[in-house]
Amino acid sequence: MTGSLSLLAFLAPAMLLVQVAPPPLPPLPAEGTRETEQEQGSPGRTSRATGNRIEINGRSQQALWQWVGELGPTPRELWLPLEVLQLQLGVSSRTGEAGELKLEWFGHTALISAADQRSLEDEVAVNALPLLRAGGVTLRRRGETLVLESPDADVQQVRSGSSGTRVVLDLDRPAAVRIGAAGLRVSVKARPDQLAQLRGLGFNASREGGELRLSLRDSRAFHSFTLGDPARVVLDLPAGTGDPALAEREPQALDPRLVALLNRELRWERRTLGGVSINAVQLDPRSSSLRLRPLTGERGMEGLGALMNLAGRHGALVAVNGGYFNRVNRLPLGALRVDGRWLSGPILNRGVMAWEPGSMPRFGRLRLEEWAIGPDDRRLPLIALNSGYVQRGLSRYTADWGPHYRAISGGETALRLRGGRVVERLDNQSVAAGVALSAGEDLIVARGGVSLPWNEGDSVSILSKPSDSLGLAPFVVGGGPLLMLDGRSVINGAGELFSPAFMSQGAPRTVVASDGNRLWLITLQGVARGGPTLAETTELLRQLGLRDALNLDGGSSTGLVMGGTMPVKGRGVAGSIHHGIGLVP
Repeated sequence: MTGSLSLLAFLAPAMLLVQVAPPPLPPLPAEGTRETEQEQGSPGRTSRATGNRIEINGRSQQALWQWVGELGPTPRELWLPLEVLQLQLGVSSRTGEAGELKLEWFGHTALISAADQRSLEDEVAVNALPLLRAGGVTLRRRGETLVLESPDADVQQVRSGSSGTRVVLDLDRPAAVRIGAAGLRVSVKARPDQLAQLRGLGFNASREGGELRLSLRDSRAFHSFTLGDPARVVLDLPAGTGDPALAEREPQALDPRLVALLNRELRWERRTLGGVSINAVQLDPRSSSLRLRPLTGERGMEGLGALMNLAGRHGALVAVNGGYFNRVNRLPLGALRVDGRWLSGPILNRGVMAWEPGSMPRFGRLRLEEWAIGPDDRRLPLIALNSGYVQRGLSRYTADWGPHYRAISGGETALRLRGGRVVERLDNQSVAAGVALSAGEDLIVARGGVSLPWNEGDSVSILSKPSDSLGLAPFVVGGGPLLMLDGRSVINGAGELFSPAFMSQGAPRTVVASDGNRLWLITLQGVARGGPTLAETTELLRQLGLRDALNLDGGSSTGLVMGGTMPVKGRGVAGSIHHGIGLVP
């Protein structure tokens, strides 16, 4: 759950002050409860209220929130998940060189340091109160529900550029911009002539339920952002210019190719067990016409997308979300190996699933042990390969990361290696500006003040070996914790460096598993509550007769695509993810 769980981890003394992989911060009070605590240095008392639903302009979704301050009409702080701000209000975000987060919404900005970001269980959260106030949003609490309301804006005019690649909606005030499976929905009032104008520009445009609904008739993806003075919603066309999560489609009927396979070589079981709704897709990969494949984006390891679009890009008839990532800087946090190449290396000896085409996957834990060896035989350990996991020390990046590497933390320096020799030393300004990654080259990045002892012309080799033969398989996807091996529970949260809070919380889950004869792709969602804990998940898997199982990302990242439809969305909204796992003809 660190897509959703792009969790804010504890920061060990050797770590940099940037966002890193789980474990998360200590848990907040239980959902729907209040806690009053003495604020340090203050003679008064600070009240905190938490809940598990957020209603925006009458539309409700499951999401955590925390209200800090007097329990009256206005809090001192209001902590909301970053994904709610992005997908339900249209807040744009980007990460600065020092790990700070810049939020923008209709010309209003908030700069939030890494230390001022926190976890609401499995979600990255920020204090959204300044942005909401600036945008004229009113808020109140109703039991466990946080209610946000903004008056409908009026569309003043619709403008399009001469190139036809940009459309602008001029508004009289900020408005909620929702991004979902049906495209873009904006809380505005649009006249019939404006709807006709948008249709003439290639949009499906309608006014429904108090919202302007927009999607492109030719199904292209488009990028949306907001500007201020005056308030504007900007739509950039065509596909490829922005986040592909913006224009995913969701047909109502299953793909006929999938229908032909169901109950023959593919099973899809839906049941409720112990108060948990379970979707399980099963097949024997040794005899199936479908192949198990990681689903990755087209822009390298940087960036997020929609599971529906990832499935469409690879032609997957069935897909679930994959492993962890950092939702703030949109980078992977764990193993991802495709066709024998590490697009992102394993971290923290966490659980993985590894497989060869046409074979049953194997499960276990995995490390990648790497060293840079200089001309004097001096060995320096490389902490991570092609990873968003940031610690003090050295890490390695290759062209499998993408066309460029850009500094993830402040003060990074680097060496470029080609043919086993140092060809360039790069200072922190050069690394911050971005370094091109070419095939056959290695970029050794130093963080946290660690010095690089070698100079141009020096011979430097890379020694790399996995801790287990799992790391030699052509396909590897990581997650964690590992739940089951050979029919036994093997959960070891501390050993995989997950916090007690993460281990004990309930949330929607995505699991890959095996019963020895079939591969299972599973989602689990709570019927009356958020979802099962990891221990409860393992017990449910045991009842289903499974032998090996790996927990993947969950929370709002949990998703299942079946033949072009999306029957499972972790918290009722299709969250953006880093990569997925699919069954491809």
